[in-house]
Amino acid sequence: MTDALKTRRSVVRSLQRWASYVFLGIVGLTMILPLAWMFLTSLKTASQVFGVGNSILPHAWQWRNYVNVWEKISFLRYYANSVIVAVVVTLGQLVFCSMAGYAFARLRFPGRKSLFFAYLATMMIPATVTMIPLFILLRSLGWLDTYAALIIPPLSSAYGTFMLRQFFLGIPRELEEAALIDGCGLPGIYYHVVLPLSKPALATLAIFAFLGNWRSFTWPLIVVSSDDMKTLPLGIAAFADVFEVNWPLLMAATMLMVLPMVAVFLFGQKYFVGGIRLGGIKG
Repeated sequence: MTDALKTRRSVVRSLQRWASYVFLGIVGLTMILPLAWMFLTSLKTASQVFGVGNSILPHAWQWRNYVNVWEKISFLRYYANSVIVAVVVTLGQLVFCSMAGYAFARLRFPGRKSLFFAYLATMMIPATVTMIPLFILLRSLGWLDTYAALIIPPLSSAYGTFMLRQFFLGIPRELEEAALIDGCGLPGIYYHVVLPLSKPALATLAIFAFLGNWRSFTWPLIVVSSDDMKTLPLGIAAFADVFEVNWPLLMAATMLMVLPMVAVFLFGQKYFVGGIRLGGIKG
């Protein structure tokens, strides 16, 4: 291979690499722009948002908008409700999905595969189909407008069970057999061997569950009626009514809601990639 050919191939690889960087930069910019617009809008007055002489940057930075959010609505109460629901549901999914996933991965019982595929089939049913039956059931139990209505229905998920089951299948059986020889029963193997080795998968599920329930809007809207039980998405909607939308306060409240999601994403972004990869593990 001549030096000229080597140089040409090196130049082509460099151009391809830089083209990839430019493309990814453009894609990343499209992701950041809405967040930047939301932040800048939260620091404007209502007249500056769509009024005459509107500009991208605020004429005067209205940091007071973030204080007004806490004063206009029961923002702290909504925040507490969202934290309670998201944290409890996340812990519940970690417990129940890991137990179900371990049972499907390791235990042998009649109809195991049929039951597993039937459970996975529920992922194909739109949530809107089950909302009315679930609402009627909760009303019969007297759970409407309570934490039970917000927490119990999403305590387990077919996706979380499937993902953890696929991960558990990749754990060497020899480790479990060694623990069994040492006198450890199935609960001990599950708690002392399987769970410690499954931290990446558990962290992935925790992130998905937390983000999904933190931003949930439709289900709380259906089962919650009192102001004290509203979560953040429902509370933030108070800044928009039929006749007027207070965009600066709405954007300020939304920024305060988005911050925990951004923090969780930055902390566990590598687990998002791991979660996508885990879905392709063969069992």
